[in-house]
Amino acid sequence: MAAAIDAPSSAFSQRTLGSGLGYRPQFRADLFAHRDKVDFLEIIADHYLDASREKLDELDLLKSHFPLVTHGLDLSIGSAEGLDPRYLDKVAALIERIDPPWWSEHLCFTRAGGVSIGHLASLPYTQEAIDVVVRNVEAVRRRIKTPLILENITCVVRVPGAEMEEAEFLSRIFDATGCGWLCDVANMHVNAMNFGVDLDSEFERWPWDRLVQIHYAGGRARDGVLIDSHDAATSDAVWTLYDRVVARTPVKGVVLERDEKIPPFSDLIDEVARARATLLEHGRWR
Repeated sequence: MAAAIDAPSSAFSQRTLGSGLGYRPQFRADLFAHRDKVDFLEIIADHYLDASREKLDELDLLKSHFPLVTHGLDLSIGSAEGLDPRYLDKVAALIERIDPPWWSEHLCFTRAGGVSIGHLASLPYTQEAIDVVVRNVEAVRRRIKTPLILENITCVVRVPGAEMEEAEFLSRIFDATGCGWLCDVANMHVNAMNFGVDLDSEFERWPWDRLVQIHYAGGRARDGVLIDSHDAATSDAVWTLYDRVVARTPVKGVVLERDEKIPPFSDLIDEVARARATLLEHGRWR
């Protein structure tokens, strides 16, 4: 088993950012017309790697008006073969340009045998997988000093041979790496519904002491299976879980994700405002 990585307790002591929005170019004009309604933005890191001059200008514009955090898609932190050093260098350059308080990636793998598989693939809930993540986080830390947080993802299928449940798997990874948690409450809900997990009874088993950021989003059902599609308003069930998490644990920032079927911007702002109201109710933000 890999040794735990030292991480100072102050690593995530930065000020709380508040209620933010995952930036998408489709609503840029509306966003700047309502700057006071959004506390910070989360950008997709991969949209600005090997970017054109126009995209870099967009990035500089966003940075000049909003606090930014970055969210990556293809680091493949769970790849047994290790990380792609060229990709890591590009992410490091982006983070240096933006200087965010933290940055995030998905707890998954996206490459195997040197081949991109084109989606976020679940890790087996095993000690071997934890050891792989620890080694990769060590490599990341040698290149990027900004604190890294990892996001729980949805599972299409459960990988056979699990040695523990998801909550314990996450807890062990955060204990071993010192990383913070980007808790996607929509993903928690989707996995619970699709695999028959009772979140009410299991709630306290999750690593709430590692929480840094929250994602929330809407999805859809297909053939009796919930899909985290980011193409609908946040459901009542996800809002209920979000409220419970914010009431339970301090959080630095919360972000609405919407990628498809973008509604009128006022609908997005309403969700951002609702999320902020819960932060304020529980004293999680100014």
